[in-house]
Amino acid sequence: MLSDRDRIFTNLYGLHDWGLKGARARGDWDGTAAILARGRDALIEEVKASGLRGRGGAGFPTGVKWSFMPKQSDGRPSYLVVNADESEPGTCKDRDIIRNDPHKLLEGSLIAGFAMGAVAAYIYIRGEFYNEAMRLEAAVAECYEAGLLGRNAAGSGYDFDIFVHRGAGAYICGEETGLLESLEGKKGMPRLKPPFPAAVGLYGCPTTVNNVETIASVPEIIHRGGAWFSALGRPRNSGTKVFCISGHVEQPCNVEEEMGIPLRELIERHAGGVRGGWDNLLAVIPGGSSVPVLPKSVCDTVLMDFDSLRDVQSGLGTAAVIVMDRSTDIIKAIARLSKFYKHESCGQCTPCREGTGWLMRVMDRLVEGRAESGEIDTLDTVTRQIEGHTICALGDAAAWPVQGLIRHFRPVIEERITAFKRQGLPMAAE
Repeated sequence: MLSDRDRIFTNLYGLHDWGLKGARARGDWDGTAAILARGRDALIEEVKASGLRGRGGAGFPTGVKWSFMPKQSDGRPSYLVVNADESEPGTCKDRDIIRNDPHKLLEGSLIAGFAMGAVAAYIYIRGEFYNEAMRLEAAVAECYEAGLLGRNAAGSGYDFDIFVHRGAGAYICGEETGLLESLEGKKGMPRLKPPFPAAVGLYGCPTTVNNVETIASVPEIIHRGGAWFSALGRPRNSGTKVFCISGHVEQPCNVEEEMGIPLRELIERHAGGVRGGWDNLLAVIPGGSSVPVLPKSVCDTVLMDFDSLRDVQSGLGTAAVIVMDRSTDIIKAIARLSKFYKHESCGQCTPCREGTGWLMRVMDRLVEGRAESGEIDTLDTVTRQIEGHTICALGDAAAWPVQGLIRHFRPVIEERITAFKRQGLPMAAE
């Protein structure tokens, strides 16, 4: 269990003052000028040494991503863009960080922006987070009034601005290049890569896009050293992580824990256990709706980190743990996700535009059993034709839940089809 002294987000539950005075009492904005005085390269190396990986889902090493930004300007400004468009079903960690610990995000933005030579940060926040956006804008105003942002930010001699931009409710804008398109005032449709944002990003300038939790973790890592952070968790999966636990548990919650904690311990220690006891568990989606579901037999022993979940053919994603007990119609649950991804596809890529609709229609029939057993293999084949064949990862996100269902719950699907046939109902089309 993570010790309280090793927690980064000390006001995750909003028990204390979220404003600048309260944040400073908790150690935020302490010695920021001295941190920047260490220089760009030193800060990037410290983040590399920490082993921090992106907390938005992909898990790419943060320090390495920062190092892709140009060392010398060619005349274009550089930008940091913070992805606060938290739209992954089951995920609600960034919302609470912004609501209750906004100054960690703002100080982290200054440090990260300086390390990459950025002149400004744009925080792209989900439009539905109205109250959180208001609070974030209030925190930004506090920082300007205190001289922590703007000209000579925090007395460092470095000029840095932060702007808050509200999105308009599109899941696709959580993809970094779709976000950049939206930020520029265009329809949120992902860009072809290359060029990558570090070369041609926001307004055609070098840009790095990082998740809220990633950036908000940076000040504590720099204050306490990369070695401290890397000592937590497991090799290649270091540090702490905010887990979102929802579904059929006694006490749904967000909790900061050490990477690599066993899934069962995470649920039983912090969420009061599965409703009806652990033996009543059917399945868990361990990292937000886009990662494959895991059955109880895997959940008994799996660890919550990038590599452990990859080894069982799922993923940590955003670490949004969606718990389903034995009362769940697992086919219907995955069908609901298929409908979501069909709705949120931008339609730019044919495999995703056509494939997500096809998955949704077949899944709707499988819910009732109106299918032939051979269609299960056809369904799996179509997911493989979508996966990896689109500009962005939304195609993968639509395919993986269905793949996980077939991998672990094929007998349930087959029984549903058999039961439908026993009723002697006609196999009417969709």
